[in-house]
Amino acid sequence: MNDQPYLVPAASATFEEEIKKSVFITQLAHTPSVDAAKAFIDQVKVQHAAARHNCWAFVAGRSEDSMKWGFSDDGEPSGTAGKPILAQLSGSGVGEISAVVTRYSGGIKLGTGGLVKAYGGGVQQALKLLQTIEKKITTKLNLALDYGFMPIAQSVMAQFEAVEVEAQYSDQVLLVLEIELRHVDAFTQSIVNKSGAKAIVTPVKDN
Repeated sequence: MNDQPYLVPAASATFEEEIKKSVFITQLAHTPSVDAAKAFIDQVKVQHAAARHNCWAFVAGRSEDSMKWGFSDDGEPSGTAGKPILAQLSGSGVGEISAVVTRYSGGIKLGTGGLVKAYGGGVQQALKLLQTIEKKITTKLNLALDYGFMPIAQSVMAQFEAVEVEAQYSDQVLLVLEIELRHVDAFTQSIVNKSGAKAIVTPVKDN
């Protein structure tokens, strides 16, 4: 599993342009799953039900995870819409994103090259408007330690940006921490070393 953070959309973005009397409206949205992507696509199809074409593509996970890609030409000639849209999304480095490009046809044919340029170009322009945030891959850990080791624990937690989610105080301090997956090994090693192996770190088991 890839534990590195990646970019996702912080908000939706829209770009509109007219090419040879056809109006192209590109809408981008944050869609964290395939179901969310399909729901967004359906929503745009309803919004622009009068349009000739609502072509789309989505990347439902990391931008490089092709298992979570999808696309459709929605009636345009094969390969002229869905693939160019997907190429822009997958090459953007942004994950969990969907694009729908709506075309209101003006009656002038653009040809296959023109369509590829229009659909890909619209997404390219919309991506320039897109604001992104970093999505961190996190996990939860149990930390059991004596009260005397709390200052050490708090110092190591701050170093690795671990966040206390729950705390129980009995004979020992029992903490549940949320931490980036990529820091787990280093965090565990550090806290075990600094506590003389008195602090016990275990993964939280999902119910």
